[in-house]
Amino acid sequence: MADPFQDVDAAGEEFISAFADSMDERQSDPTMEKIVSKYLGRLAFSEDGLTVEVGCGAGAVTRRIAEKAYPGRVIGFEPSVGFVNEAKARVGGRDNVAFEVADGASLPLEDGSVDNLIMHTVLTHVEYPAPLLNEARRVLKSGGFLVVCDADFSKASLGNMPNDPLDACAKIFVSEFVTDPHAVAKLQGLATNAGFSIHDISFQSRSVLDNDQMLPWVEETGKLLMKRGEIGEALHTGLVAEYRRRAREGTLYGYQVFATLIAKCP
Repeated sequence: MADPFQDVDAAGEEFISAFADSMDERQSDPTMEKIVSKYLGRLAFSEDGLTVEVGCGAGAVTRRIAEKAYPGRVIGFEPSVGFVNEAKARVGGRDNVAFEVADGASLPLEDGSVDNLIMHTVLTHVEYPAPLLNEARRVLKSGGFLVVCDADFSKASLGNMPNDPLDACAKIFVSEFVTDPHAVAKLQGLATNAGFSIHDISFQSRSVLDNDQMLPWVEETGKLLMKRGEIGEALHTGLVAEYRRRAREGTLYGYQVFATLIAKCP
């Protein structure tokens, strides 16, 4: 199965709604807020400046960027019409942010017109990341900053015992819903090859212990396996119930590592 995040609209409205909610919940997580706050704190925002998020999904991070950049302009670009509609519906009263449908490899922007460009959990879902980084180099001003923040999906887990069925769901999720689980290992080389000067790369562990932030890893995996006829509805229901039981009783253990690369356009 191809990574559905490569063509979100084809995945359907239920998928779009579920992951829009999941992205909002993930951004409310203290660890994710710390990660985003840290890289936003490294950027400069001016009143007449423009900050862009590429692959903004339903806008959870874009809204956070808009708060930090205010009154500077922020545009969230996203190839999915469904996600853009969700982003517009969730934007609230923020008047310095807009959302547009566009591919990250072909942005409707002039050369050297952007102060900061952010890719948050994008490159792991892209088969060919180089064109996105080359496009970022094109639209960024000299001295502008690129931020790439993504999960090292190759290290993700959802288990607290050997042969844990929830961890099996997590591994299937990574293999079916992520294009390149090892993209984080390639970030420095990709940025350098695109002509950027790397300023910093850092890593932050994140645990999911008592909430639904990794529940889609179980729900969507189960739906896929049912569609294939590999499991029945009773097992799917049981796996979801087990996730919720562990979250409720304090025995859930999800683990991820996020990398953040900050680079400068020459």
